[in-house]
Amino acid sequence: MGCRTGLKSWRLRFDTAIGRSVKKPAEAKSPPWHNEAIMSPRTRQRIRLIVGVWLGWTIAGLFYIIQDTVPRLYRGGTVPWKYVFVGWMTGMYVCAALTPALLWLSNRWPIERRGAYVALHLCLSVIFSVLATTLEVPLLLLLGVFPAPHPPPSIAAGVRIMLSFGIQGGVIRYWAVIALHAVYRSQKDAKIREREAFELKVQASELAQQLTTAQLSSLKMQLQPHFLFNTLGAIMVLIQQQKTAQAESMVEKLGNLLRLTLDDVEAQEVPLWRELEFLRLYLSIEQVRFEDRLRVRIAPSAALSEVLVPHMVLQPIVENAVRHGLGQSEEAVTIEVKATGSNGTLTLVVSDDGPGLLSAKPGRSGIGLTNTRNRLARLYGDAAHLVIEQAGDRGVQVTVTLPIRTVPQEGSQCD
Repeated sequence: MGCRTGLKSWRLRFDTAIGRSVKKPAEAKSPPWHNEAIMSPRTRQRIRLIVGVWLGWTIAGLFYIIQDTVPRLYRGGTVPWKYVFVGWMTGMYVCAALTPALLWLSNRWPIERRGAYVALHLCLSVIFSVLATTLEVPLLLLLGVFPAPHPPPSIAAGVRIMLSFGIQGGVIRYWAVIALHAVYRSQKDAKIREREAFELKVQASELAQQLTTAQLSSLKMQLQPHFLFNTLGAIMVLIQQQKTAQAESMVEKLGNLLRLTLDDVEAQEVPLWRELEFLRLYLSIEQVRFEDRLRVRIAPSAALSEVLVPHMVLQPIVENAVRHGLGQSEEAVTIEVKATGSNGTLTLVVSDDGPGLLSAKPGRSGIGLTNTRNRLARLYGDAAHLVIEQAGDRGVQVTVTLPIRTVPQEGSQCD
């Protein structure tokens, strides 16, 4: 089976080379509380917030207990553990119960937004301290751990006693919550901005890729009607010259060429063997037109047959050689196509032995060569070049260099 019969296999590999499916390992089962049918994400977030708030105030209470007991133990005194532990933890859990209100106030008037909000929160901190003390005193009296000599005072008296030496503690706790929440909010906003910036960058990259693809497709679409127009013009000349057999042969070959073109209409790159197959078919059309005056030598390299090249990169170059080489000479012209590879670079050379360049410096290029240069720049940037130069005493040589890229191999393309 020849290279041509391996087209379907190559196109399947080309289409799936990047997105080839890989069997994924079995995912670990998530805990039941991660199931949205059992618990919504918002509910899980609220539970985490409640647990975090109470855990935070528990740690703060333990800190106050240690701060209260260590000096007493250091001095050799006794520690009323019930009064110390229950008393401090009662105050902390009252603050924990009021924390959701503090978070709402922090979101409503964020201190980092306006300086006037700082003065507002200063007033609110005093109100919080009075409210927390008012709620704490009845609980301390109920639990029998109010820090005052017997008999226990009334609630109003207890509030006055606690505020006389503890109002600043409530104010400090209020500002600790507000400050920590401001830091958390700032970090959250920074992550949101970072994610939005990343998403915008991804969108910009996708748009740039789509633009490049559209531009490449546009350039390629310009080439296809260009050579089609020239070929139809040659068929018209044969018909006018009443060379019916040659015209029919040329139409048949043109149909095969168009069929081959449609097979790769979406591809920007094809293997070198595929590009040379397309080129041979195109040159067979030109040989019907010019008969013995056009000689063709194509020297493919088996080692480079799978190297990717831009689709229709050689056709406009060869067409240019046919038009200018044979069009300006009455003698037979030989067009030679060679491909070599070295140091990660593929070199394609199209040369002819026609009259050569009319001037030492090539003039303005036509549609085919201009579009070829633009496509090379879009696909490879500065890594690809197209050079037109005089080939010795006679003829023109066009050299295309581009980086070697291949599709991952799964088997031989040819038998």
